[in-house]
Amino acid sequence: MSMGSLEIGSRLDACLTAAVAADPGLADVAKVIAACASAAIEVSTVIGRGALAGDLAAQGEQNSDGDVQKFLDVFAHERFTEALRGAPVSEVASEEAEGVMLLNPGAPLAVAIDPLDGSSNIGVNMAVGSIFGIRPTASTPENPLGSFTGPGTLQRAAGFVTYGPATSLVLTLGDGTQTYTLDRAEGVFRLTHPRMEVVASAKEYAINASNARHWDTPVKAYIEDCLRGAEGPLDKDFNMRWLGSLVSDAQRVLLRGGVFLYPGDNRKGYAQGRLRLLYEAAPIAFLMEQAGAGAIDGERRILDICASAIHERVPLIFGSADEVACVAKYYGGRNSAAGRSPLFGQRGLMRS
Repeated sequence: MSMGSLEIGSRLDACLTAAVAADPGLADVAKVIAACASAAIEVSTVIGRGALAGDLAAQGEQNSDGDVQKFLDVFAHERFTEALRGAPVSEVASEEAEGVMLLNPGAPLAVAIDPLDGSSNIGVNMAVGSIFGIRPTASTPENPLGSFTGPGTLQRAAGFVTYGPATSLVLTLGDGTQTYTLDRAEGVFRLTHPRMEVVASAKEYAINASNARHWDTPVKAYIEDCLRGAEGPLDKDFNMRWLGSLVSDAQRVLLRGGVFLYPGDNRKGYAQGRLRLLYEAAPIAFLMEQAGAGAIDGERRILDICASAIHERVPLIFGSADEVACVAKYYGGRNSAAGRSPLFGQRGLMRS
């Protein structure tokens, strides 16, 4: 039985039990997912109290990126780490830890996780989230990062949680993408979308337009042509969306289609964008592909890219298959209209 064949309203634990019954090799994976779900419910409870839980945006020490950690960053990291310690997890690569964390040596699985995505939204009552990817343990004394340096295709499962008006868990075990919604009254996740299917073509794009002057030519050309709408080479009018929270933008794409772009740009330290390959891009790419969407860095499929370090960055473009393929044409110089929009000539809005 596939998870997508279960009835709407089924509890997450029942869905995981069904998945393991169909494939006993998923037993350990199911335990890790259950642990992540448990931690997410704790985090959701604190976020749901808002300022009543204290200053969730209170600043503390710096994380692996040099960013100042907020209280909620640390709380989420500790809750997920504690939960995963009770699961068959050997190692964890977390955004909030500089190196690989050793939990249960000899356990079969490793987890890459961003415990709290969208930290800039903490304290202003906007959606934040958690992202995780589950991989087989592959580290050795000779290669201590071995569990995390393989391509994203090695992931056994991936998911993200959005803490918004509702708390939702988007999940794949490699057989489609499902969404579970937290039943706050009972404290359990229930299946609400058995099989997510991203429409192949849509009229929305998400990008931080304030960085337009720093974009490389392919991104400038694509966005210019989006702005030309039905009068331009893309033959349709677009809406722009940007939420400042990767999980929120990903959830919107899963439900409505469109394309999300966080490219590299010409600013110092932004050549590879700012999103992390292991615990942001790879899990999102897995979920997108399992829903019929695409995910690339501009030219390469995200799931084919191997990390050389646990906090390695990568440009990320994902969404409706036709839209992602269209962006790839601009990167490959195969779009005859790229960069030649008369609306944006030499003095155009985005010309450098």
